Parts: sequence; C-alpha cells; structure tokens
Amino acid sequence: MSFNIIGTGSAYPESSKTNDELSLRIATSDEWISTRTGIKSRHIITDGSLSDLAAEAAARALKDSGTLAQDLDLIICATVRGDTLTPSLACLVQKKLAATCPAFDVNAACTGFIYALDVALGYLARNKAKKILVVAAEAMSKLVDWNDRSTCVLFGDGAGAVVLSQGDGLLSIKISASGDENLLRIDSAAGNCPFSEDSPVNPYLQMNGKEVYKFAVAAMCGDLAEMIQEAGLTQEDIDFVLPHQANLRIIETAKGKLGISAEKYRSNIEHFGNTSSASIPILLDELNRAGEFKKGQVLALTAFGGGLTTGACVIKWTKETKSKGNDKNDI
Repeated sequence: MSFNIIGTGSAYPESSKTNDELSLRIATSDEWISTRTGIKSRHIITDGSLSDLAAEAAARALKDSGTLAQDLDLIICATVRGDTLTPSLACLVQKKLAATCPAFDVNAACTGFIYALDVALGYLARNKAKKILVVAAEAMSKLVDWNDRSTCVLFGDGAGAVVLSQGDGLLSIKISASGDENLLRIDSAAGNCPFSEDSPVNPYLQMNGKEVYKFAVAAMCGDLAEMIQEAGLTQEDIDFVLPHQANLRIIETAKGKLGISAEKYRSNIEHFGNTSSASIPILLDELNRAGEFKKGQVLALTAFGGGLTTGACVIKWTKETKSKGNDKNDI
C-alpha cells in the first residue's frame, strides 16, 4: 500500500514584484536576472502571514479532494521557517482549518515536500492514517539578504498542498541527505544570553551558487533515473516531470542528460521564482487545475536543497481529469 493524491491546492501573495521593480532598489536588471535564472517576477508577502497562505492552500486542496478538515488524520507542513518557531506551522494550519488531528513540521529546505510525502507514506502504509494533508509553505522573502543581488532575486513566497489517501499511486520514492553547511545555509539568531561568547551571525541566506548548481544537476539526473527504474518503468514511460523550480538553467541542463523528452518537463519559475519546498506542489496544483493530467499518467518529481538534501518520486495520477479553466481561487 502507498498513497494516492486526491486533491491539490495552492496560494500565493497578491503582490508580485517584477525584475524591473527590483532593479529600482537593487543593482540589477531584468536582463541580468532573466538570462541567468529564467525568472521574470515573484510573489512577495507584504501583509498577512505565511500560515494564512498555508491554510488557504490547504483549504483548496481539501475542497478539491472532497475532504473535510475534521476527517484528517494528520497534517504535515514542510517549511524552512514558519511564522513562529513554536507553535509549528502545521499547528497554526490545524487551528485555521478547525481540524483536530496531530500536526507537525519537517524541514528539508527545498526538498521538504518530497520528504513530507515520504513521512506520510509511513503513516498510511502502517494504517495509522487514512487521510493526510501535506502542506509546503515558504516566506523566502524574509530569509534572504535584500542587499545581495545574487540571491534575493531568486526567491518568492507561496504555499502548495495535497491531500493523500491510502492507495497505490506512489510507485517509488527516495530521499537523501549529505550534511554540508558551506554551500547553502541560513544561520539562526544568536539570542541575547548575557553569558554567551558567540559572535554575531548573518541571519540571511548564504549560497555558493556555482557549487549548488553542479550538485543540483547531478541530483536531478541521478535521482530521477534511479526512481524511474525502481518503479519498473523506462524514461519514455514518464508523462510529466515536475522539477524543483530553482533555476531554469538547472532544469535545461538536466534535460540534456536524461532520456525524457524535453516537452514533458513543466515549469512556472518565470512568474514564481524559487519558492523552496512549495515550488513542486504549486506547480502540481497549477497543472491539475488546468486539466493537464489524465488518470493513469505518470509523474516524476525531483528536488534538491539545503542540507544538502535531495528527493525524487514517481507517482501514477489517479484522479479524474479536471475541466480546463477551473478557477484555482475558488475555495
């Protein structure tokens, strides 16, 4: 027994900032950003909270699945940092939905959604849960240094969610970690303990872009090939590839190293930027609501992120095809 995805949802701030708007505040340009990343704009939280976005995405996923919040057995949230260190983001979502089930967070940076799917699999396979809500939500605009043009232009805010039920839709899944704090990190606040001799820290994202690029391409190609084989399929059997939306160049490079047709890759990075763990479920919901998926088709998901972490899975789509033009803002 594995799981089926029975509902999807997403939410993101109304405020969207273009490259040109960023160039008014940062020494950059639309040409500099778009040619290096494929990003044209990104959504930024200017008011409201991350937990509001997470709950909104969750409510849409619940409606899409025909599930009541009171019928959930577990809520798992993937996030680098929620509104508060405690309560967890998952507990805040539980409150906003008026659910009553256990709730907790996982942090695997940009790979968090796939990590959360793997955790959910354990509960469903052991018959400890029948309906699980997985939400990935990130406010990366609060974690980047807006004086560093090499990183702040890459990221956006948003949330994506899925409802899982027991089933046989998951064909294979892999998560991995290779601890390394040098390539990508965000330091915690040092606190104000009067006895501490710690030096002040940089509380913003720090990244070695070139090394992360090489790691990402290798991870995408290796993990996808391995999980497709483990699922008993060939690369030609894959109908859609939904990669983590970190950088269009990474995706394009990976395309050339795999035997999956280029037209099967999907991307929305142009208007969202890198929303960390939320990028894959936001893209998944966008495609679901556009009626792109047909029952029985095979999806390959792959992600990489700080940790360093990686993850990939192959999923058979078990939902009936949605009518195109479905209003994604309908809750």
